Amino acid sequence: MRLAEVDQKSSRTAFADGPRLLADIGATHARFALQTGPSEFRAVRVLKCDDFTGIVPLLRTYLSDHADITLNHAALAVANPVSGDYVRMTNRDWEFSTDEVRRALGLHTLLVVNDFTALAMSLPGLKPADLMQVGDGAPASNSVIGVLGPGTGLGVSGVIPTVDGFVTLGSEGGHTNFAPADEREYAILQYAWQTWPHVSTERLISGPGMEIIYRAIAKRNGRNVKDLNAQEIMAGALTDKDPLCMEVLECFCAMLGGASANLAVTLGAFGGIFIGGGIVPRMGEWFASSPFRARFEAKGRFTTYLSEIPTYVITTPNPAFYGVATILSEHLRGRSGANTLMERVQHLQHELTPAEQRVAALVLEQPRLVLNEPIADIARLAEVSQPTVIRFCRSLGFSGLADFKLKFASSLTGAIPVRHSQVRVSDSTHDLSAKVIDNTVSAILKFRDQLDVRSLDKAIALVAKAKRIEFFAMGNSRVVALDGQHKFFRFRIPTAAYGDSHLFVLAAGLLKAGDVVIAISNSGKLPELLDAVDAARAAGADVIAITSSQSPLAKRASVCLAVDHSEDSTTFLSMISRILQLLLIDILSVGISVDAQNAELVLERKAGEGVEADSRRLLISHLDS
Repeated sequence: MRLAEVDQKSSRTAFADGPRLLADIGATHARFALQTGPSEFRAVRVLKCDDFTGIVPLLRTYLSDHADITLNHAALAVANPVSGDYVRMTNRDWEFSTDEVRRALGLHTLLVVNDFTALAMSLPGLKPADLMQVGDGAPASNSVIGVLGPGTGLGVSGVIPTVDGFVTLGSEGGHTNFAPADEREYAILQYAWQTWPHVSTERLISGPGMEIIYRAIAKRNGRNVKDLNAQEIMAGALTDKDPLCMEVLECFCAMLGGASANLAVTLGAFGGIFIGGGIVPRMGEWFASSPFRARFEAKGRFTTYLSEIPTYVITTPNPAFYGVATILSEHLRGRSGANTLMERVQHLQHELTPAEQRVAALVLEQPRLVLNEPIADIARLAEVSQPTVIRFCRSLGFSGLADFKLKFASSLTGAIPVRHSQVRVSDSTHDLSAKVIDNTVSAILKFRDQLDVRSLDKAIALVAKAKRIEFFAMGNSRVVALDGQHKFFRFRIPTAAYGDSHLFVLAAGLLKAGDVVIAISNSGKLPELLDAVDAARAAGADVIAITSSQSPLAKRASVCLAVDHSEDSTTFLSMISRILQLLLIDILSVGISVDAQNAELVLERKAGEGVEADSRRLLISHLDS
């Protein structure tokens, strides 16, 4: 097929934002593809890593064949541990910053993950036609899966099922100590000890390891042989039936069976053990009759345990593409058209003022710096004023820098959306702690997306001008009322809080026009609270209700700040709704302080009481200094 035809075919994509670049970069070869839809990989190409001085030249060589295609998102699987932005490869003298590579290639999104994390992520989606089963055993549903892959090194990982999908293990299990199972393997270990004081499993169960086994067995058998590489050893065994090469291959497969059994009992991998990498699939059907499965089950008292666990060879080409594509898809999930915040900044850049464009340029060039630095440093680096940074954020539809950073962090790191998970009686303290936090964060994010900004504007205006504010709340909501009383009193607004239903109506009858009642209730149905709100309205006061949008209290209020998180307070102790109510109090407080017109009212009130005007900014921690 001509290159132009490949590009034209690759440009037809099911993704709204165009094809996605995928790569599986090992120590020896790098495999590339353009993903044009779910499980659709086109323009697959394999390059030799030795031909390149670094990862950017490698990527540019592949992309040079597709210069007419606009790429926004990419994901790379690398044969290396990945932690943070900087990657220093173990089996090559390459090192790079993920963010610098992203900028160099003009991408909006670049993920770099461990290659066996990607391979592990592909396992749940593999079909029987993608696999060759070796031996007996059947996978148990909803069980842990293990994966090993001998190639230039030995990759090891696992997949753990959860209620929300699958979690992969970022393992470096190939670096465990090699354990010989018989006298021959002990001789091989002694041979390796002559070179390395620590011999890991990867040293022997890998391509270079096969070459060590060949030399060690030749020495043990008293033979003088020329060195062969792994491919030549495999060809000598499978094609030429050379006795020494056959012994090497049998020994290699037995060692792999032992390592696989160790992984199986460590993980409790009743979902199966999968063999990937570049070596075993090339052995074809011979591997099924090799010593692998016999050694896998040779576990003494645990032989029956292991006989029930199936083992498979992954035969589909480039399986890591499926895994890395899944990880990238999860990364982009939930965005409209997979449109990142970086794209929004780029698309709107020409509509900004010249000063705001300098902030946009800084965001595009150094996103992580903008994410981590305070407003003063961002303004200094962009050579603009601090108010310009705020105007830039508001031009993009955010309330300020903090709101921009919150969404920008999610866009940049691609965190999978937090989900609600039910706490179970059997949960450990670690698990229940994580679930309580995740459930609260999930509710806050949903609450943020459903906020009625117009109602908030009205409420802020009422509170800022109020001559007096009184909080009416009972039960769990009293904590929120006390928090509000403390905050608004600091603005020098006369404030009181009542939690006794008998005092509600009495207090409401003393109110006047210009006063404000903030009524807080989960249900919004308490008769005493409703009577007090009616009395307050009759006296000329305004009422801000923090409650369910469909409640009787909401219908009686001047303004309703809706909290529609569902909690059965008759059966359960209300928790999350209290957090959301407190957030509304915080929003009102910050709104008073940042709004120019309302701030003047606060300043006038404080100046009349001998309080220095500048001290108002010390009251709200959300404000930049």
